[in-house]
Amino acid sequence: MNRTILHIVGARPQFVKYFALSKASREPGQGGSSALKNVLVHTGQHYDYSMSKIFFDELGIEEPAYHLDVGSGPHGEQTAKIIQRVEEILAKVKPEMVVVYGDTNSTLGGALAAVKMGIPICHVEAGLRSYNKAMPEEINRVLADHVSSLLLCPSDTAVASLQKEGFKSVMESGNLVSIDDIERDVRAASVNMDHPLVANVGDVMYDVLLHASSIALRQSTILQKLSLTPKKYDLLTLHRAENTDDPRVFKEIVQFINSVTRGTTVIFPMHPRTKIIYAKSETKFESNVRIVEPAGYFDLLALLKNSSLLLTDSGGLQKEAFWLRTQCITLRNETEWVETLDGGWNTLYKKYTGPSSPSADQPPVYGDGRAAEKILAILLKFL
Repeated sequence: MNRTILHIVGARPQFVKYFALSKASREPGQGGSSALKNVLVHTGQHYDYSMSKIFFDELGIEEPAYHLDVGSGPHGEQTAKIIQRVEEILAKVKPEMVVVYGDTNSTLGGALAAVKMGIPICHVEAGLRSYNKAMPEEINRVLADHVSSLLLCPSDTAVASLQKEGFKSVMESGNLVSIDDIERDVRAASVNMDHPLVANVGDVMYDVLLHASSIALRQSTILQKLSLTPKKYDLLTLHRAENTDDPRVFKEIVQFINSVTRGTTVIFPMHPRTKIIYAKSETKFESNVRIVEPAGYFDLLALLKNSSLLLTDSGGLQKEAFWLRTQCITLRNETEWVETLDGGWNTLYKKYTGPSSPSADQPPVYGDGRAAEKILAILLKFL
């Protein structure tokens, strides 16, 4: 009999992470397609087509079984709508497990709805910490972790953070697990809400990058469309509320970007939410910053791979830049992805002192590209 797993997504990075699990469940020999039934719920947290549906189209993700149409709004209102509407779906579907991803309001709303109904939660990308509770994402990820039964981490650092917070049941002492480890060590009887299991499976985003980067470079025509020469432009993304909602912070970041990119073309696929804020702002970018429409996943990878520098407040793009060996300046005061700071591949903008040569050595800190396969194996064992 198929076991039903309800996956809750609502923002672009979550679509990509779900794709990795969906793809793994369809692989021959994995057993997922015969043993697990995936039910996809799209909260509608990112409701703009360019921020949502195009990712489903490009990655070949199935149409979600449920659209919650939450839309934008204040954090409390948006989270409350997600809890209410997910609860209705849970009562109807009655899944054996709910999987949430990352650190958005969709993550927290889905997790709270599930735990209130006694349904086990698997948190993919567990254990990340910025230790900045002014960030809504930090609140979301901490609370989601502490109501989850399976906490699947992307790195050693993430596991260590959970251990500091009192999580005791940790596979392989926090080292990257193998399929053999999972077959031997996972025991469903010992994993529940009172005794959650922590495992370092690696980063599913790395799985997707290995699959998608060659496709992006082969299929994307974004460089030709924008008349760009590889390594002759910088790439910018900016969307986090902590940077855009405070006029003082927004001004500081825009002035920093103008200063460090002077004389270089900067491509800025502007987030719809940022576009509204920018239109009202008195602080403007210099003429070298080209504001363009949001890019699809493959176009964004092609832009990132061929850029000379990334400036971003996105967590996912920090890692993708790290893997693609594109230097990055993170437009934040801290980062959850502390491993990217080692070797000079990533720099926090307030610590940036000018161009540098990053280390050629880049250790595999985010796994071996088989994270989704390991997550699937854990779910099959757990259920």
